[in-house]
Amino acid sequence: MYKIMLADDEGIVLDSLRFIIEKEFGNECEIATAKTGRSVIELAESFRPDIAVMDIQMPGINGIEAMREIRRTNSSVIFIVMSAYDKFDYAQEAIKLGVLDYVTKPMNREKMVSLLHAAMDQVADERQKRSENLIIKEKLETVVPILENGLIYNILFKEYFEDDIESYKSLLDMKSDYAYMMVMVCGDEQEGSHMTNAVGSGVRMLRNYKEIRDILKDSLECAVGTVMSNKIAVLVPHSSTRMDYNDRAALIERIREIVHFTRRKFGIRLRIGIGGVGPINAMSVSYNEAVKALLFTTGSVAHADDLPIGCNYTDDYPVETEERLFEEIRRGNKEGAVREADKFFEWMKDSDINNIRLKIIEFVLFAEKLAYENGGMTYRFESRQDYLPEVLATDLVEKLREWFLLKIGEACTNIENKRAERAISVVDMAKGYIRENYSRNISLEDVSRAVDISPYYFSRLFKEETGENFIEYLTSIRMEHAKELLTNPGYSMKEICLMIGYQDPNYFSRSFKKNVGVTPTEYRDNGLAGGKMT
Repeated sequence: MYKIMLADDEGIVLDSLRFIIEKEFGNECEIATAKTGRSVIELAESFRPDIAVMDIQMPGINGIEAMREIRRTNSSVIFIVMSAYDKFDYAQEAIKLGVLDYVTKPMNREKMVSLLHAAMDQVADERQKRSENLIIKEKLETVVPILENGLIYNILFKEYFEDDIESYKSLLDMKSDYAYMMVMVCGDEQEGSHMTNAVGSGVRMLRNYKEIRDILKDSLECAVGTVMSNKIAVLVPHSSTRMDYNDRAALIERIREIVHFTRRKFGIRLRIGIGGVGPINAMSVSYNEAVKALLFTTGSVAHADDLPIGCNYTDDYPVETEERLFEEIRRGNKEGAVREADKFFEWMKDSDINNIRLKIIEFVLFAEKLAYENGGMTYRFESRQDYLPEVLATDLVEKLREWFLLKIGEACTNIENKRAERAISVVDMAKGYIRENYSRNISLEDVSRAVDISPYYFSRLFKEETGENFIEYLTSIRMEHAKELLTNPGYSMKEICLMIGYQDPNYFSRSFKKNVGVTPTEYRDNGLAGGKMT
């Protein structure tokens, strides 16, 4: 069904147009008419036409002005303009308003029908596009929450690479590199700074999750996590590295409104903590601040910047460089850690030398603590006894820089080496187990249990270290032993099959041919087992 509005001050013209449309298109069209500029504007507001056939010369407001007014409230309407005068200036104005065509009176029936067909095709195309966009939007409504929760989960639990964060930001169209975290906590009642009945209230929050998420999205440009126990984590991008007083005050009022509205509508009692602004990949700090803010106060909304929690720095302190430094150390990335350590040293190199000594020892000790935690190293109490004498022994700033970068690099190397050593050790143990037990019907689970690593992680580790998966390696061991056994004519094919761990001789034969190129019988009969043929 197409809605067509006809506007002309001559009744005979309106009747003629109606007759042409009804004869040509039958019940496909709903028609409404108007005779003045004012009435056509009012009609357009209530009728919402798809197509408007407009006369330029009408009493009162002329057709051009009427079209301009209609376009303000209906951007998709398609205009076809009629006039008894072939005036260039009118035609130019009509073109600016996006009309389909300009027709002079007396109108030509065939041309009018052709124009209406063209207009209807445009309307149909636009409807199809809107339908497709709605389908896409509907799909996004399903996908976006998953992406948002993935971003938050990866950030809070440190399960990401830098590329992952950038991918999430791109998919969610996040432009800012900075953000802050909020934590929504629900409960039946508040006792001090804690909420009661976390499980029951968490179930109610989960039941109303979609509505709560919509409320947050309407109030803030944010990414919303899923319900975890009785909590929801929310990431809010921010345009700068900190939030000023006015923005903070306005945000708290907005969050208070969300708390009150949620309680009135769903009967859910909320407390919301807000952390400080920081780099998006360091949002675990902001989240912890948000949680602490709720512990430090009994109010329904608490902002970390209003409370004596966390650590404040002077404006020139390179907080981000420090955070990147320790993040690179956690990953065992020597190149990145040394680069950030050098940036930090460059910032403090003109300070008092004792301050420099204290800072580099502080950073090196913390870097080594991370190395112990992330590299599986063994802590030795006496291992640092030379650090203080070495640092005090020189007054040369560049010597201190050299010592600092060396120790930071060593911490990363230790993490990387210990991880590699453990991986090699595990794989070597697994290979030994396979060589000792290849004749049994062993599985991936058997081997992973023997080296005390989960099957999933062991499978990945084995593939990374050897270049082949567990089955491929086990099969190659069995084939080597099968070839050795085939040199002994005293063993039958069935015996060899059982001796290398296969129960089905046919399966053994197929596997042998796939891996060696010939069947076991061909291998023995052609003298390959005796080394006579190549």
